[in-house]
Amino acid sequence: MSVSLPSAAPADVIDTATTLVPGGLDPARRRGGSGTSWHAALITCVLMIPAAVALGLLFFYPLVEIIRLSVTEPEVGFGNYVELFADGYTVNIVLRTLWTAFVVAVVTIALAFPFAYAMTICKPVTRAVLFTIVLIPFWTSAVGKNFVFLALFQRNGVIDTFLSGFGIHFPLIGTTLGVTIAMSQVLLPFAVLPLYASLGQIDLRLVQAAQGLGASKFVSFLRVYLPLSAPGLVAGAVLVFVLSLGFYVTPAMLGSPQHALIAQLIMARVQMVLDLGGAGAIGIFLLVVTLVSLGLSRLVAARVTTGTTIGGLK
Repeated sequence: MSVSLPSAAPADVIDTATTLVPGGLDPARRRGGSGTSWHAALITCVLMIPAAVALGLLFFYPLVEIIRLSVTEPEVGFGNYVELFADGYTVNIVLRTLWTAFVVAVVTIALAFPFAYAMTICKPVTRAVLFTIVLIPFWTSAVGKNFVFLALFQRNGVIDTFLSGFGIHFPLIGTTLGVTIAMSQVLLPFAVLPLYASLGQIDLRLVQAAQGLGASKFVSFLRVYLPLSAPGLVAGAVLVFVLSLGFYVTPAMLGSPQHALIAQLIMARVQMVLDLGGAGAIGIFLLVVTLVSLGLSRLVAARVTTGTTIGGLK
């Protein structure tokens, strides 16, 4: 019994093979795919032109201009940067700013962590309400919020009147403590949102498994849940720390010249002294501190992510 084979493959089989086999069977089709890729890349570049122009004009050009002023005004050289670390008044303001930003970051993370954790374990309706509470500060004016703190912190204000009932007179207006409290409240949402994004990805069954193996709730939280939430903690803390470094409205309204922060110093040098070179040097120093903080945060987050231990085992 003989079986006859078709002398040529059907056209539809060839088309299917050309479509499915990598590289294809038709060089013309391969050239068409390459042309399509170049076409898409060209369209992407064209669409990016407006954003690139805006970024160059509104960010890079002012940054280059600030760097130029910092090394040319009032004379060419690095005198403004040397004065930045030689002037005791400026050094005190820089150290106060760094310390205030660090305290604000710690306070906001301590307040944001339980709130973000509650958002991950509650019901959808409750989660929507908590989300609304987090977003409300973004819908209100920063000046309006600081006026509220002004009424609370001023002498014979709400807090001072309450404390006077216990024989304590301590108005918070014009103090670093008052500025720290107000900044913590204003920046709290910036810590809650990164934490919620990180905590929402943690599988709670890992904690339950640790408890099933005999660990208490506290130990399972400390050894399992907390290390897994470390990337979110680092991201939220660094975000708040960086925002605190350049905060101006709250320290200007609630602080005092004796407790000024670095943003107030820059504004004073620009408006009152017209020291554009010195202000530019302080701004560049602030930018360097920000970049170093971001770099360290990435290193810490990467180390925590790769070296997280559960039950003592990597």
